[in-house]
This record gives sequence, structure tokens and C-alpha cells, in this order.
Amino acid sequence: MSLFKRVKNIFKSPEPLKTERSVLTLGPGDVCEVSLVTYQVIGRTKPLSRNAVWLTLRDGADIRYLSVEEREKTTYGLYSVIDGRLDSVDEVPTEVELDGVHYFLEERYSTRITESGNAPFTAAGGELYVWQYQSDGRKLLRIEWQDGRFMLYEGESVLPADVEWLRGSG
Repeated sequence: MSLFKRVKNIFKSPEPLKTERSVLTLGPGDVCEVSLVTYQVIGRTKPLSRNAVWLTLRDGADIRYLSVEEREKTTYGLYSVIDGRLDSVDEVPTEVELDGVHYFLEERYSTRITESGNAPFTAAGGELYVWQYQSDGRKLLRIEWQDGRFMLYEGESVLPADVEWLRGSG
């Protein structure tokens, strides 16, 4: 190597470090494995006021949702849509009994969201209101409301060791 190339390499700025990839940065086109089932991520909803993400997953014709929230530790929940309806946002209860399982309100919040891909709600609708319930077991219930439309989900908490992710080509 010539002296000129050595001097040039000394003054060359270093390449920026690549950001660490995590499950919170997954988006459409990525692949996620939850409890030994491989899903394609087809949608992503990110609440702006929380360190969390709501991923829409597809395995063939089956659509599921993975909730990921990072606080003191990272928590995961795998959900499916359930049929049901509520008449008003003012009538969301603090306790719900569904198929013999008693759920208690754990948390409720509202936030603005950003979304990409196939997501249940769009960011154009304004505030998203969320009620999260938990049973005595590992069962979870989630109610979302935006612009007069309710979505209800039933699921269960997932151990962090049961969630793995791969990045897509995009």
C-alpha cells in the first residue's frame, strides 16, 4: 500500500455504527417465530407515547397479533381477534367475563399511532384508546377503540424465550 493511501485512510471518516435490531424495530416483510410457529409480519402499529409495538402476523390464512412492550423487562402477548361489540367508549367495563374466564382491567391508555402495512387501525384516525385486561392465568384481553370502531382481541402472554425474529429482505 502506498504512503498516499495510508494517509488517506487515516483522514477518512469511520463508517457509522449500524443500529441494533430488535423486535421493536420489526416491520412488514420481516419474519417472526412465536412458540415454534413462523409468521410473516404484514403490519405494524407503533404508539408514539410508549416503548411498544403491535405487529400483525400471518401464517397462511391465520392472522394473529403480537404485542411487544419494553419497560423494566420486555413483555409479549399473542392475540387473535374475537367477535364482540360495545356500544360506547364510556361503557368499557373494568371487569369482563368471557367464556368462563374472568379478566381484570390492568391498564388503559390513549396515544397517537403510526402504522405501516396491514394494521387494524390507521394513523389518520387520531387517538387510539386501549384497555388491557389480565386473568389470573396467562390469558389476556385487549380492547381498542378509534373513531367509533372497536376491536377486541383475546390472547395469552408469551415467554421471551419463545419469540425469535429474522429480518426480511426489505
